[in-house]
Amino acid sequence: MRDLGAGFGYLVKGQKWVAKHGRWFGFGLLPGLVTLVLYAGALVGLGYGADDLAAWATPFADDWTSPWLDVLRGALTALVFLFGLFLAVITFTAVTLLVGQPFYESLSEAVDRGEGGEVPESGLPLWRELWISARDSLRILLRVAFYGILLFACGFIPVVGQTVVPVIGFCVSGFFLTEELTSVALQRRGVALKERLGLLRGRRFTVLGFGVPLTLAFLVPFVAVFLMPGAVAGATLMARDLRGETADADRDDADRDDDFPENGRHDGILPPSDGTQGVHRFPH
Repeated sequence: MRDLGAGFGYLVKGQKWVAKHGRWFGFGLLPGLVTLVLYAGALVGLGYGADDLAAWATPFADDWTSPWLDVLRGALTALVFLFGLFLAVITFTAVTLLVGQPFYESLSEAVDRGEGGEVPESGLPLWRELWISARDSLRILLRVAFYGILLFACGFIPVVGQTVVPVIGFCVSGFFLTEELTSVALQRRGVALKERLGLLRGRRFTVLGFGVPLTLAFLVPFVAVFLMPGAVAGATLMARDLRGETADADRDDADRDDDFPENGRHDGILPPSDGTQGVHRFPH
């Protein structure tokens, strides 16, 4: 529970960060708005065509009597739409990050800069960063599709398909959603996809505490657009922790504090002449 709470804390901190930096919030809204229009159209089309798809997939049931025909095709229609919604939640972030790569990378750098210390840069040209991002997103999408098909099949299991499977589906969505968001900061640090997945698996409950609430929130129309800037900021804070950068900064502060004796004199450095105690600030 503590790790779940820590993950949710990153999400809250990220939203607070963009709330305090309104310019970055507005800056980060643009890619999400473009992607939202595209996905809204796709989901509306799926909603209208899901029943036809269900009828096409179950020709063997044409001669069934009511209510069994309606029950079968109604359940299949719901599963098709839920599967589409499942893919939309996952791919929305990937597509939005791809469309808004320069926007979110600048936002992530601003978070790093605000936290103090070195601001990592990939040093790669934009086209190379976009290629890596698209390639990694495709790899993630293939993993998501595998789990999605498996969960879709398990959805036909009585009771389990209507209770356990949706919970697992949200956990899978939350995990890969977090991977996509943390990739903005981790890619700048030169962390490959395989290593990123390893970092996230090592803090699985923290990742779920961040990703699952965000996945649920993304199901509400328009919410995803407004949460994306803060989600990127929170994911950057999480990435710093996953890499141990926060801990390193704290250790550096402790080492520096040890360099100053209690009398405030070190290598010719004297305390202020007005008698007040000097304050030394270092990046955290």
